[in-house]
Amino acid sequence: MSITIKGLNKIYPNGNHALKSVDLEIPTGMFGLLGPNGAGKSTLMRILVALMEPTSGEVNIFGYDLMKQRKEIRSLLGYLPQDFRFFANYKTYEFLDYSARLSGITGSRKRKERVEAMLESVGLFEVRERYANKLSGGMKRRLGIAQALIHDPKVIIVDEPTTGLDPEERIRFRNLLSEVSEKGVTIILSTHIVGDISSSCKHMALMNRGEVSFYGSPEEMMKRVEGKVWQLKISGNELPEVDKKYPVIATIPSGTGWEVQVVADEIRGYEVLPYPPTLEHAYVYYMENELNLWTND
Repeated sequence: MSITIKGLNKIYPNGNHALKSVDLEIPTGMFGLLGPNGAGKSTLMRILVALMEPTSGEVNIFGYDLMKQRKEIRSLLGYLPQDFRFFANYKTYEFLDYSARLSGITGSRKRKERVEAMLESVGLFEVRERYANKLSGGMKRRLGIAQALIHDPKVIIVDEPTTGLDPEERIRFRNLLSEVSEKGVTIILSTHIVGDISSSCKHMALMNRGEVSFYGSPEEMMKRVEGKVWQLKISGNELPEVDKKYPVIATIPSGTGWEVQVVADEIRGYEVLPYPPTLEHAYVYYMENELNLWTND
């Protein structure tokens, strides 16, 4: 395993127990960290990139002890935080050159070659003269991942990378990360967007209230809801009633009524057919039945 976490706890000065005895083993490739806002994902990410110290526990990254060898670990890491920002007076290539210098690439020729190659790989070479803060949302996220990759890290941590992106940019960003992960790099993708994980990660964990509630593959999580996903054919008048009784995943107009996807152990009183589960179905079912977080308000 590239990363091993044992008994990790984080208690803030205000008493908030953000992480509670977290145990995880993270292999190379894409690893998804899924959970609602406030689950503890960002706290875990900040600890892994040595920006925050845990209250207790152990973290080992490629043989280095995070508590004792922070400098060595930082040289292995690339990080794209959720609130990644740019200097307003830097052009796109200038910002990436600055990032390269910070990461230890000191030779000007080598740095220039590396910056240009990275701009090409993320599709920003044509806008290299544009000021970074004038890029579109998707371009900013691509520049963010470029600065995380500039020094060829062994571990890349990205926190909510596709929030606010349109579908095309989201797919492009996920494909970029998948290409990088095939080179033997460990990528931790922390998100509350189920689609980001189902389409790109072979391994995942579900966090809630500071704890790891599930660890395995997306396929294993989906197996938990086999026979528990249903498609209902209902009238328009029945929709509010169904919405109160069951977690509704999707509603599709059908003639004068609706076809509605829900997750539940059983359905009574409606015309119903079983439906093939997705990771989104599994996530909603898990939150409803095992974590008791779903509300119908």
